[in-house]
Amino acid sequence: MQSVPAHQPPPHEPILTLPGALTAYVALIAAIHLRTFLPPEAENWTIDVFGFIPRRYDSNVLQIYFPGGAGAKVWTFVTYSLLHASLSHIFFNILWLLPFGSALARRFGSVRFFVFMAVTAAAGALAHLVTHEHAIAPMIGASASVSGAMAAAIRFAFVKGSFLSFSRGDADEAARVPALSLWRALQNPRVLAFLAVWFGVNIVFGLGSISVGAEGASVAWQAHIGGFIAGLMLFSLFDPVPRAPAAADAPSRDI
Repeated sequence: MQSVPAHQPPPHEPILTLPGALTAYVALIAAIHLRTFLPPEAENWTIDVFGFIPRRYDSNVLQIYFPGGAGAKVWTFVTYSLLHASLSHIFFNILWLLPFGSALARRFGSVRFFVFMAVTAAAGALAHLVTHEHAIAPMIGASASVSGAMAAAIRFAFVKGSFLSFSRGDADEAARVPALSLWRALQNPRVLAFLAVWFGVNIVFGLGSISVGAEGASVAWQAHIGGFIAGLMLFSLFDPVPRAPAAADAPSRDI
């Protein structure tokens, strides 16, 4: 006779089980969205103080006054990413964060993950500022950070054993496979296909001036691209997982 354990854990943890850092990030966004229950004047004030407004950075004599003063010129590079126009706006950002943000939060840990999301938000704001100089319409939403998370995740997502490969371990193992170098990633056919689709969709949104969410609100696609490029390029600065030259720097065979 053989003894059998009373409980055997499943061999694979569900890939979309949210890590604590991502759960906290989503909860923060949801809590901040309660501002929509404020009177219209108060809600507009929060957008003016914490949204990203390119016109805020004009230095000409006809500069318009915006609430928040000089401090808002600093914190709005990040705080705009925590504000959203509607529940559907939040839903679509969280939908993309479920696979990519979960893997990244597991890999980076809480502190690195939050700093990374802030850095890619700032990169998206900078791209928006450069391409929308003097614009007075505020930009809000986490899409630049979400784009950055997607870009960072594809550095390891298609490696054998990771979460977009055909064979993977549990969620933690899938998130901690050695990453491809940037050069090798840009030679991987699946990464290149992902990049082509992602940039194609954003270019279509940009050239078509497609509006989403609130009436008259358009997609800030330049911010998406700014966050994406920052995530792709800066991934190695945040990545705590050692790169194994033979396993990670070689193209994935799981394709």
